[in-house]
This record gives sequence, structure tokens and C-alpha cells, in this order.
Amino acid sequence: MKEKKAGTGHTDTKKASDTANLFGTEKISRILLKLAPPVMLAQLIQALYNIIDSLFVGKFSDSGLTALSIIYPIQLLMIALAVGSGVGINTAMAAKLGAGNKEKSDEFAGAGTAIAVILWAVFAAVCWFIMPAYARMSTESEAVIRDITVYGRIVCVFSFGLFLESIWTKVLQAEGDMKTPMAAQIAGAVTNIVLDPILIFGLLGLPKFGIAGAAAATVAGQVVAAAVVMKKGFRKMPAAKSLPGLSKTIFRLGAPNILMQSAYTFYILGLNLILAGFSDAAVTALGLYYKWQTFFFIPLGAMQTCIVPVLSFNYAAGNIERCKKTLADSVLFGLMLMAVGTACFVSVPAQMIRVFSGDALVVSIGKVGFPIIGISFLPMVTSLIFPVFFQATGFSLKSSLLTVIRTVLLFVPLGYVFSRFGLNWFWFAFPVTEVITSIAGFALYRGFLNNAARMPKTCFNGQSLSGAQTENDGSRREQGSL
Repeated sequence: MKEKKAGTGHTDTKKASDTANLFGTEKISRILLKLAPPVMLAQLIQALYNIIDSLFVGKFSDSGLTALSIIYPIQLLMIALAVGSGVGINTAMAAKLGAGNKEKSDEFAGAGTAIAVILWAVFAAVCWFIMPAYARMSTESEAVIRDITVYGRIVCVFSFGLFLESIWTKVLQAEGDMKTPMAAQIAGAVTNIVLDPILIFGLLGLPKFGIAGAAAATVAGQVVAAAVVMKKGFRKMPAAKSLPGLSKTIFRLGAPNILMQSAYTFYILGLNLILAGFSDAAVTALGLYYKWQTFFFIPLGAMQTCIVPVLSFNYAAGNIERCKKTLADSVLFGLMLMAVGTACFVSVPAQMIRVFSGDALVVSIGKVGFPIIGISFLPMVTSLIFPVFFQATGFSLKSSLLTVIRTVLLFVPLGYVFSRFGLNWFWFAFPVTEVITSIAGFALYRGFLNNAARMPKTCFNGQSLSGAQTENDGSRREQGSL
């Protein structure tokens, strides 16, 4: 027994040393090139799943495709809770690893499973009861209402796989393991893609489940993904008395991400309601944009995922220069890759829309809207990476402020104002929002650098990620401990 413990301790020490070497000394561009491809591949598979899933549902019924667009904000909210909590765990773990405290890092990892189960139970219960009312608020079509209720209840009530997989994935990513989560995402997406036509259309002797089959395929894929990451991602739960304190820290660090993801739910819902004043075709065009968005945002999403542990580790270690380099390299890579998305949305919008819909009105609306939205992809790189930077370095209020500016103060209000001049003007809300948010992010980042320059390295030591918040004038700084 003693030999086993000794071996385990040696393994943990080696793993911590490897993480320190990777995040603390390796060239930033090499870190991103090493960590990003597995994440990008996993997200690519997920994006293909989203597109293929919509194709199958669209072929089964028009009401089903509409239902998927309407239920999308609810799914985003579910992902916000799951992934946002995981990001909080990821940030806390990376900070403790940066401070050389592997034992405390494992405590945060162990608390993740309990948090995932509790979040799932609450979310499932609430969604079961509110789904019919949400459906009737969004449409007057009885067929669409029925599909929303059926699909929504299945994917929400049986979402335990999503919550567990999200937490365990972030645990592994905090330690630099991107390959296992990649394998999990691929396994889950393949499961979903294979089951979709079988369950929707009733192949292989099975009954035709329709929209319910699509929902069942979705949750089956989530369960498979969770099973893949469980072996390495699950950690022993800490003592029950320590859970409240650990959970408080996790949610404080994850709050900006949860807020950012949740805000997407409400701003997409708000934009849908604005467009509904023009036509259902306008709402459909926006929904098809978000389908394609998941594909073209893969590089940016991968950068956001990969820089969190790198930034947290180096900020906790007091290495501001590596934090600056990480931000600069990730923005540069993001701009280069997102330029491809801009080119596609500007040059072939009609072809992209016809993949899902042949409706002439939807195509004509998208031909105007897609190129305008595509222009926003470049400033969107900084408007989305700055909140991640501030979250990873413990400045959650700055991160939350940028999220609120983008999704609450700008997107929906600007969408409403521009829509008063006509449908074609509505789409300008996208580039204008991203430009203003990026400007605000640059201003906050400049203040961050000025304050960091005045602080001695000894002020960091892994403590600042407890939620240290610097005022804009640099006159006050609150310190705590994870």
C-alpha cells in the first residue's frame, strides 16, 4: 500500500512538473499549436454534427427545423451553466498548479462532479415545467409548439451527460490534456450523427420517432462523451464541509463565462423577437447564421479554451509578460483564421443558406444579412477574447462588464434601433456591436497593464485569482485566496 501511494505521489509530481514546463516556459505559439488542434478537431466534429442534425430534421419536417431554432437559446443556457462551471474549475486548478499546490488543485477537480449533478437536477426540473409556456411565447404554430416541447424536454431532462462531460473535460484541460476531451467529443458526435437518421426516420426496423428521435440521439451522444472523459476526469470528492467554500470559488471564477454564455441566450431571443416583426423567414435566416457560426467559430473557440489555463498559470506565477504574449498570439491566430469565415459569408451567402433551405425569401434575406454579419468576424476576435483574458487573470468584474456591454447594452438595443430603418439595416447591429466592445476591451486592458506595472511580483503568488479586482484608477486592489 505504501509503495502504491509513493508511486502515485511520484506520478502527480511529474504531472505537475510537466504542466509547469508547458505553461510556464514553452513558447506561447507552440503551446497554442499543441493545445489548439485537438480542441479544434473536437469542435469541428461538433459543428458538423450541428449542421447534419439540422439537415436530417429539416428533411423530416419544416416545423422541426423551426423548433430547433427556437430551442437554441435554451440549449445555450444549459451549455452556459455546464461549461461556465467547468471554466471556474479549470481556472482554479490552473492557478493552484501555477502556485505548486497539486493537492488543492485536485480538491477543486473533485468538487466538480457534485456541482454537475446539482446543476443538472435543477435545470432539468425547471425546463420540464416551463417548456410549453416557452414554446407558446415563441410561436403560434401548434405543430412547432409540439415539436419544441417534445425536443426541449428530452434534451433538458436527460442532459446529465452534458453537465458531467463539461466538468470532467475542463479538469483534464487544466492539466494540459486536450486529447482525451477531443476523443470524447468525437465519440459523442459520431454517436449522434449515426443515431440521427435511424431514430428520426425509423431505420433498421425501429419506429419513426421524428423530432423525439433527434433529441434522443443528442442525449445519447452526450452520455457517450461523458463516459470517455470519466476515467481520467473524475476525481475523489473532497470532504463535504469543504464543498461550500470550493463551490463559492468555482462559481466566482466561472461567473463571467456563465454570464457571457447566458447573455447569448437572451440576446438571441431578443433578436428573434425583433425579426419576428418582419417575418418568420427573417427569424429562419438568423437561425441559419447561427448554424454556420458554430463551424466558422471553431478557431476562436479553440483559442479561448486553450489560453485560460496558460493565462491563469502565468498570472498566478507573476509572469505578466507571458500573459501579454499569450493574448497577442491568440488574437493574431484568431484574426488569421476568422478571416476565412469573413470571406465565405461575404462571397457565397446564398449557397450557404441553400444548404438548409430553398425558400426564396429566406435566401434573399440572408444574401443581404450574411455579408454584413461576416464583416463583424474580425473585431469579434478581440471582443470575445478580452473577456476570457480578464476572467483567466481573476478580474471577473472586467470580464462581466464587457459581456454586459456587448450583449445587453449593445446587441438587442442596436438591433431594435437599426430595425426601425428596415430589415436590411438590422444586420448592421453585428459589426457595430463588435467594434464598440473591442474598443472597451482595449481600454480595460490598458488599465490592466498600467496597474500590473506598478505591482511587485510578490503580490501575485497564486492569490490574485481569488477575485482580485482593480479599479480603473488603480487606487484599490482586493486580495483573497483560493
